Amino acid sequence: MARGLGKGFEAIFPELESEESIQEVAVTECRPNPYQPRKTFHTEAIEELKESILKHGILQPLIVRKSNIKGYEIVVGERRFRAAKEAGLKTVPAVVKSADDFSEEKMMEIALLENLQREDLTPIEEAQAYANLMDKLAVTQEVLAERLGKSRSHIANMVRLLSLPEHVLAYINNGELSMGHGRALVGLKDKERLTPLVNKIRSEKLNVRQVEKLISSLNEKTVKKKEKPKKDIFITERESLLRSRLGTAVSIQRGKRKGKIEIEFYTDDDLERIIELLED
Repeated sequence: MARGLGKGFEAIFPELESEESIQEVAVTECRPNPYQPRKTFHTEAIEELKESILKHGILQPLIVRKSNIKGYEIVVGERRFRAAKEAGLKTVPAVVKSADDFSEEKMMEIALLENLQREDLTPIEEAQAYANLMDKLAVTQEVLAERLGKSRSHIANMVRLLSLPEHVLAYINNGELSMGHGRALVGLKDKERLTPLVNKIRSEKLNVRQVEKLISSLNEKTVKKKEKPKKDIFITERESLLRSRLGTAVSIQRGKRKGKIEIEFYTDDDLERIIELLED
């Protein structure tokens, strides 16, 4: 059995339960999981694991999938594999599974959950993994949350981070900005202010609470700047009713001959949620 993956891991993936014997597999025949969400492996952590392996050996076997092409793809244990290579090992102990045991989707899901349980992912790697899984598995945030044991709001908040520009995502990835900073920045209404604000956060080392207050102030200025003649009470009440019903920002514009209703949504999943509410 694959020990050390966290309580309940094998209950989610019974395929990892195994009475199969452990084999010695050539390091040169192993390849990382192609769906590994973690892009950065810290050198210090690999070095520490290498020293442990040189002293005690590999205490927990890898789980690998026999490739349809050649060699093996690592299902669980990529850190051990990397450390073993650094230690100069020629072989690693592994439980070998067939390609039928693990689909591409299952490989993605296992890699993500293993990293989540070890808290090895950056916020952006985690968010991208959620987005990839929803796309690959064709499931909603709610279904994915249930499968991974996460709250729907957590997944929604993480995925929203991906709406930020690439340079901001890079700052979150390397730790210059936190996930809290990112969540606050998503709420900035005037996107032209984003880059100057990010530069201010970095140069002045503002904490999340300070950034939230600053964004609240900037959003108020943006609203006042774009403020239009006051709407009549009928329209205002209907906007409030729709906002409460749909759980998102709603704007009703009345023209001389026709009007329009604008409903905000953040993701495809959010759009589906709103459509379901409108269909009720």
